[in-house]
Amino acid sequence: MAFDMLRGLRQPANQLPVDHPLLSRLSPLMLITGDTVRRFGWKQDHLAESLGRSGSLEVRLARGPREIWRAQRLRYRVFYQEMSAKPDVIARMFRRDADRYDAACDHLLVIDHAARGRFGGLKPKVVGTYRLMREGSALRLGGFYTQSEFDLSGMIERHRGMRFLELGRSCVLKPYRTKKTVELLWHGIWAYVRHHRIDAMFGCASFDGTDPNALALPLSFLHHHARAEGEWSATARPERHVAMDRLPIEQVDAKAALKLLPPLIKGYLRLGARFGSGAVVDKQFGTTDVLVIVPVSAIDRRYLDYLGDEGQRYAA
Repeated sequence: MAFDMLRGLRQPANQLPVDHPLLSRLSPLMLITGDTVRRFGWKQDHLAESLGRSGSLEVRLARGPREIWRAQRLRYRVFYQEMSAKPDVIARMFRRDADRYDAACDHLLVIDHAARGRFGGLKPKVVGTYRLMREGSALRLGGFYTQSEFDLSGMIERHRGMRFLELGRSCVLKPYRTKKTVELLWHGIWAYVRHHRIDAMFGCASFDGTDPNALALPLSFLHHHARAEGEWSATARPERHVAMDRLPIEQVDAKAALKLLPPLIKGYLRLGARFGSGAVVDKQFGTTDVLVIVPVSAIDRRYLDYLGDEGQRYAA
């Protein structure tokens, strides 16, 4: 199969049948070109050139296809080479984590301007990224990425007129996994939220591993103590639903559970996030995913005071 797909590379694209597996897998990579991205609808966001700085680190949006490629390379390095995601032949060939959503998203980057290239000269490097998708872009694609795992229809319908933002594909290069880098990313997200007047954020957050029983304590903690209810409730799609209440509430040791939460999920909790009902096992990425929901009105005031309402803590 892999040989047949690679052999197809020697043929002009217009000679391949439209249902050829090579085209379906290459299409996310083909989308990230200047002309195609413009026709798809992506354009440079009218935010400031730089959203914030701390020392040699800068946070800003990707300025074009080349920088989106760099974000995809970083994602591949973290998800596939460092973690347990399983690349197919196309991802392995190009060493990029890419999908059909990339061309419709804004890509938030943390760039180290003091990084050195292989010959010792200065060569700015993308060391952190977040993918941001607004509702208009999602509608053109038939839905958000998160909707492949979670049913958001009721939550969105109950908040018609609100502006939603999907957060996804977050990762930071290992040497840069510090408080400063994470805060820079959130500084950039907050600037983006204010600029586009976003009302609520959501996305998938992941536990490493695909055995929900091994994650019984942290999953049960989120279910019993941080579950979204009422107008913000949402659940995993029925065909992918994995129960999170694996332990009764009286058996959940909150302190022990908090120690087992990944840093990203801990950060969302501090922000004021709530979590959907049911988890989803993602075998390709080797993770168990939960739905994070963050209404902007529910963000902890202490966090906003820390960044500053205008996001001036790391102002460029």
